[in-house]
Amino acid sequence: MNFKLPEYYMNRELSWVLFNQRVLSEARDKQIPLFERLKFLSITASNLDEFFMIRVASLKDMVNAKYTKPDIAGLTPIEQLEQLEKETHKLVALQYSTYNRSLLPALENNGLTIITNHENLNDSQKEFVDKYFESEVYPVLTPMAVDSSRPFPLIRNKTLNIGALLSKKNEPKTMVFATVQVPGVLARVVVLPSDEPGERKVILLEEIIERNIHKLFLNYDIICAHPFRIMRNADLTIEEDEAEDLLKEIEKQLKKRQWGEAIRLEVEDGIDKKLLKILKKELSVTADEIYEINGPLDLTFLMKVYGMNGFDHLKNQPFTPQPVPELPADCDIFEQIRKGDILLHHPYQSFQPVVEFIREAAKDPDVLAIKQTLYRVSGNSPIIAALAQAAENGKQVSVLVELKARFDEENNIGWAKMLEKAGCHVIYGLVGLKTHSKITLVVRREEDGIRRYVHLGTGNYNDATAKLYTDTGLLTCKESYGEDATAVFNMLSGYSEPLSWNRLSLAPLWLKDKFLRLIEREKENAKNNKPSRIIAKMNSLCDRDVIAALYEASAAGTSIDLIVRGICCLKVGIPGVSENIRVRSIVGNFLEHARIFYFENGGNSEVYMGSADWMPRNLERRVEILFPIEEEALKQKAIHILDCQLRDTVKSHILNENGVYEKVDRRGKEAFCAQDYFVKEAAKDQKTEKKGKERVFKKEVRIDDI
Repeated sequence: MNFKLPEYYMNRELSWVLFNQRVLSEARDKQIPLFERLKFLSITASNLDEFFMIRVASLKDMVNAKYTKPDIAGLTPIEQLEQLEKETHKLVALQYSTYNRSLLPALENNGLTIITNHENLNDSQKEFVDKYFESEVYPVLTPMAVDSSRPFPLIRNKTLNIGALLSKKNEPKTMVFATVQVPGVLARVVVLPSDEPGERKVILLEEIIERNIHKLFLNYDIICAHPFRIMRNADLTIEEDEAEDLLKEIEKQLKKRQWGEAIRLEVEDGIDKKLLKILKKELSVTADEIYEINGPLDLTFLMKVYGMNGFDHLKNQPFTPQPVPELPADCDIFEQIRKGDILLHHPYQSFQPVVEFIREAAKDPDVLAIKQTLYRVSGNSPIIAALAQAAENGKQVSVLVELKARFDEENNIGWAKMLEKAGCHVIYGLVGLKTHSKITLVVRREEDGIRRYVHLGTGNYNDATAKLYTDTGLLTCKESYGEDATAVFNMLSGYSEPLSWNRLSLAPLWLKDKFLRLIEREKENAKNNKPSRIIAKMNSLCDRDVIAALYEASAAGTSIDLIVRGICCLKVGIPGVSENIRVRSIVGNFLEHARIFYFENGGNSEVYMGSADWMPRNLERRVEILFPIEEEALKQKAIHILDCQLRDTVKSHILNENGVYEKVDRRGKEAFCAQDYFVKEAAKDQKTEKKGKERVFKKEVRIDDI
């Protein structure tokens, strides 16, 4: 059979829309605390912004370049855009239906009113709003009129603006366009004074400006005023081969991001047609690129509402990551690693041991060198501070800072400069590749010679997102891992490729073939009636070669379970092709981010973790690392994570043969939420190491039967 027929594949971009719909379904779920639903709706808006700036923008670039090659699902770029415009308009309509019909009334019932129209203010509120405008807002605003001497202004990407049509006083036939940017430096959510105890009311900043906009144009009458917002192409084009200095080239390109081609225009529903016509013409957008919004533009403001005090009863209980049993407080972390490999499971277990690993290495007089890759780090990173301290302490510190990490470019440029000043050797990634791997190497002199300590992870070295993303990591000092880690950094800093690898597999040269061989082995085992099973957990699945290999294995009888949070281009239930494949997506309180791969291997199971999804960009255009989990107890822990996610009946969405994701039908099944279970399990496991080991043993007995 030809397992690469287009009808066997889902388009990547349409699959992403389905993912954002799953996030939106959490905002619509009345079983979830109200303020958590606000957060999910805010996330869908943020996701959609990035999707337009990068993915839709890329498709538009292809169309403009007359690129017509179809994708794996057989759709040309223009066909993809046509379908996406329909689906994203539906998604936006559902977002605002959720906001207006479900969330606003629920908030009001719980003592919080968001006033959506300044005309609905009472007299005391009008007085407060007008004084607030005069004292806080007016001095910051810059009104811009358009006439023969003043051209249409450059509207910055993602900024919220108010467009207005004006006529000169006593000259009603004259009409001019003007605009004012809603300042991002001021709070968008403004709390109003309330006469009734226990009730809080807020209004958005653009409503305050719109109410007082006549004060900005004193010699004019205001015909109409409406908010608008544009999204621009933010996909950087960097000619790395021609760039003498990658850092300077990226800095230059970042400035262009604010002024890229407009690809989406959001306007208030019911906007004056003449005003809309001007915006459409000046911004060069088509009718399909215009989104008329029934509500406030840019729902990311809901994250500010989520942060308001006094509504803790409408949020999830706060969660504190638990200590790692193998790394008790004040322990010698190097001594603990020498006792055996340590598997970390974030955010259920604290990320602090990773920070302490680098801090201790920076202070330890026996540590000779620290080498690390950084893709995304927090705004006030303790890891960056530790690396700088290590360099100041005279240690050899080499850091690869990936300047091309999308939307973190500016942040990473700042960190790279700071590390260089501290005396670190900084590498700006490799030409033509993003370095997405997560690896740290500490070289230490000990009594029996040089020993190398290694941390490998599935997530970024970001102490902030480590509290929100589910990830795994491995601490080891096994010589085979240390040799490979040294080879990785030699390859990144120079041009040295090792003749062979002990344990690690790297993209873009070896990793894809490794995965294809592992899948092929399961297929052959199925043909020979040996135990054959694949469980793979990742963020996205869209590599055609990998999907075709999975189809072949499924057709041979291999049982395949895929836990794919986001994009999935594989289809299930195709007769003779994917009848043995099941796909689920888990969307919960934490962002599922870990990559874990299980292969039955005829009864001698293998487990791997890594930084790469099964996507062409990860397997062919990035530096990624896959590492095996070899110690049996840790392998069972990893299998336990997969087992619990496959048992989830609360946050799982199951892909059906019609390409639709549906929540698990819980009739006759226990309500089991994997994320909640891991939270409780981590709290129990940290009590005593002895009890933790007993539980691991009990899990082994059950997990072997999955």
